[in-house]
Amino acid sequence: MTQAHIIKTQLPNPLPAPEDLLKQVHLALEEMKAKDAVEIDVRGKTSIADYLVVASGTSSRHVKSVADEVVKFAKKCGVMPLGVEGSSEAEWVLVDLGDVIVHVMLPRVREYYAIERLWTVGDQPPESDALN
Repeated sequence: MTQAHIIKTQLPNPLPAPEDLLKQVHLALEEMKAKDAVEIDVRGKTSIADYLVVASGTSSRHVKSVADEVVKFAKKCGVMPLGVEGSSEAEWVLVDLGDVIVHVMLPRVREYYAIERLWTVGDQPPESDALN
C-alpha cells in the first residue's frame, strides 16, 4: 500500500507586509510587460485578501509566463503561493499569495468578467448633478 504524499504550504514567519508583497508582484508584472495592471484595495470588503491585482497578457503563453513570474518574485519574499489556478488553459490564471491575489487574464476574458468593476462598485461618490 502506498502512502499519500502531503504537501504543506508554509508561510514565512514573520509574514511580509502586504505592501512588500505587492511591490514584488508589480516588479514581476513590469518584468514580463503585463498590460493594464490595476491594484484594488479590498480591505474592509472581504477577508480573503487585502489586495487584488488584475493584469492582462497578450496571449495564453504570455498569461502563463506572467503568472509564473509573479510566483518567482513572491518567493523572493519567502512566500509560496497558496494556490495557482488556470495555468493549463492560461486564459485566466489566478495566483493566491494570501494577502494579495493576482489575476492575469487575456483581454477578452478580462472584459467579459469585469472583476475590477465588481470590486470597485460604490467606491466612487455619485456624480453631482450639473444643474445644482
